[in-house]
Amino acid sequence: MTSTLSAPKVAALSETAKAKSTGSAWKRRAPLLPALIFTIAVTQIPFLLTVFYSLQSWNLVRPGSRHFVGLRNYVDVFADSQFRGAMLNTVVLTVVCVLISMLLGLGLALLLDRKFLGRGVVRTLLITPFLILPAAGALLWKTTMFDPTYGLLNVVFGGNTDWLSEFPLASVMAQIVWQWTPFMMLLILAGLQAQSTEVLEAAQVDGAGRWRTFASITLPQLSRYLQLAVLLGAIYIVNSFDAIFLMTQGGPGTASTNLPYYIYQRAFEGFDVGQSSAMGVIVVALTLIVATFALRLMFRTFDVSGGGK
Repeated sequence: MTSTLSAPKVAALSETAKAKSTGSAWKRRAPLLPALIFTIAVTQIPFLLTVFYSLQSWNLVRPGSRHFVGLRNYVDVFADSQFRGAMLNTVVLTVVCVLISMLLGLGLALLLDRKFLGRGVVRTLLITPFLILPAAGALLWKTTMFDPTYGLLNVVFGGNTDWLSEFPLASVMAQIVWQWTPFMMLLILAGLQAQSTEVLEAAQVDGAGRWRTFASITLPQLSRYLQLAVLLGAIYIVNSFDAIFLMTQGGPGTASTNLPYYIYQRAFEGFDVGQSSAMGVIVVALTLIVATFALRLMFRTFDVSGGGK
């Protein structure tokens, strides 16, 4: 004989199973709670304080001047021509550096994907710039490459050009590209080495040339790695501060000032806590919007390439 359970009993058993599953899930996550609490404490609480300060008019040069002004700081920030100029510099610096770093990283990754004598040594040397601290890299380029008297660029091309004064933003871009190209190269190289050798061999048997194989097989395979490289590179490069602070200090004038450096100037040189906090909130909001859009695009690509699994 087979016994059947009534609908209420089935529902009760289902609820019990769900409760047990939820309890075991929380037990597995319990060791991670301290890390979660620490992350919230060091990220979200400072951000909430920044939002609170952005609603205040507070200049440390004038004691007792702190008072609530609502959204006036945000209105003043968007009306600030220097802020708009710094935002434009940030966009140009980020887009150019990410694009050039990705193209150079792709070329170097294609080179290192082939077997040749001394490949391990070459790979180590190419990775080295990414292992150098950003501040040390900025000082290295300032003193050895762009110095108007002893810089290597003037030794190679002749003349006594003051590169940091005449081409400030381009000079900063060169240093950032040098720093981040190895990062792009490593991500793309991982994608190249994840390719199926059987598919590549089949393409060669069918008579496909190198360019055809790269355009039809390798590049689509690398799309997810390229998107990840662009996303991570943009998030880090948009916050570049060391190179600008140590090489040009935002000058001449505001020619190489980006948003992080302009916020630093308003907060630690102008002592304007209210407006600098408003700028910080705006930068975080814009970064989150761009990152969210890029992540959705990347996940959509994963779903399409993975067959919707």
